[in-house]
Amino acid sequence: MELLKRNENQKPHTERILQFGEGNFLRGFVDWMVDRLNKENGGDYGVVLVQPLSSPMIDKFINDQQGLYDLYLRGLQNGERVEETRVVECVTRCIDPFLRTDELMDCAKNPDLRFIVSNTTEAGIEYKSGDDGSSFADTTFPGRLTMFLKKRFDLGLPGFILFPCELIDRNGDELKNCILKYAVDFGYGDEFIKWVENENHFTNTLVDRIVTGYPRDNAKEMCQKFGYIDNVIDTAEIFHLWVIEGDKKYADEIPFGDIGLNVLWTDDVTPYKKRKVRILNGAHTMMVLAARLAGLESVGEAMNDELIYSFMHKGIFDEVIPVLDLPHDELTQFANDVIERFKNPFIKHLLLSIALNSVSKFKVRDLPSLLEYMDKFGKEPECLVFSLAALIEFYRGDEANDDEAVMKFMKTASVGEILANTELWDKDLSFLCESVTKYVEDIESNGIRAAMKKVVG
Repeated sequence: MELLKRNENQKPHTERILQFGEGNFLRGFVDWMVDRLNKENGGDYGVVLVQPLSSPMIDKFINDQQGLYDLYLRGLQNGERVEETRVVECVTRCIDPFLRTDELMDCAKNPDLRFIVSNTTEAGIEYKSGDDGSSFADTTFPGRLTMFLKKRFDLGLPGFILFPCELIDRNGDELKNCILKYAVDFGYGDEFIKWVENENHFTNTLVDRIVTGYPRDNAKEMCQKFGYIDNVIDTAEIFHLWVIEGDKKYADEIPFGDIGLNVLWTDDVTPYKKRKVRILNGAHTMMVLAARLAGLESVGEAMNDELIYSFMHKGIFDEVIPVLDLPHDELTQFANDVIERFKNPFIKHLLLSIALNSVSKFKVRDLPSLLEYMDKFGKEPECLVFSLAALIEFYRGDEANDDEAVMKFMKTASVGEILANTELWDKDLSFLCESVTKYVEDIESNGIRAAMKKVVG
């Protein structure tokens, strides 16, 4: 079989998007959206991939296939199993900027280039003092981007709309702040700084899709079905959400909404991030430790377990949603989507992998909902309090994986000592001691299932 390549009549799209990140996530999320925009809305958006790290084999695989790759989407949609494969055709090439820095900088000369996308991991957006801008390879991603923007500025060309997708709070603001600091350190001058601030639009974003990447177990079988070799097949779930905090006038320049994509432009991304953390991440942390104590191994098994499912469902809809400040219908729809995603039969998400660092996760994901529920309704939320008891019981066993000091303390401390430890929770939770102790004793005396049944009712 031959490699996947363009046919003679298949010309690359005009390069309008520079994407720092060639990995599975952006190819299964942003580039999929761009490909649909081209095919369903007559768009002409070509994407140039730029590697955040040097890895010659990656750009070779992508460039050998002229940017083409198959994306396999699989999951549940309205309760039905859905599988969809498409060839994504918007990528034009991939650049290893450490080996071909000039090729990257030449992109600054392109007057059609309008958008910059990035996903360089949470650690990618960082500023390091003492950098004088003399080495492209030795600076950070924001430092390299500052150099690229300076090239653009020197050419007298317009700025960009930037969509950082790194999973940090206010990623656009953070990226802009790093660039402005580097502009000073590199001695690029006041006019360049004004250009960065006035001619470029940095958005804050929230991205949400599980992208499972290259299907090692059945890639060979898939290629035989395709009739060609694809070395960079990507796989992802059906669900997708991209929330963009920015001036909505820019949405018309890349109109994802015109084809029904779940892309939301907003004045404030904060409530949507809060919704994701409290419902999606919070449901994971609320449920997984109790499910593991019940002997289950994966999220899928938990969703097929009537008791565990009922417990999680009650926690989300009766305790978490009532304290969130988005419209109730939006919250309910998002929660139903989350549950459907958890039930995805194509993804085996192990409970123990989610259970990693559960103390800090509970503090961020579930404790705020618990406290806000008590403030709002004057009583304890049963499922959230029970999940805290399940956490304590889980850490007394041998499967917890956390900071060594945390595990040692949790394994031997009393319930009262754990709840009073402000280093763990940032506040004294002793007011929960009576209820949590009761639940822990019930779990130890009668087992997790019998104890949970009393909470579910």
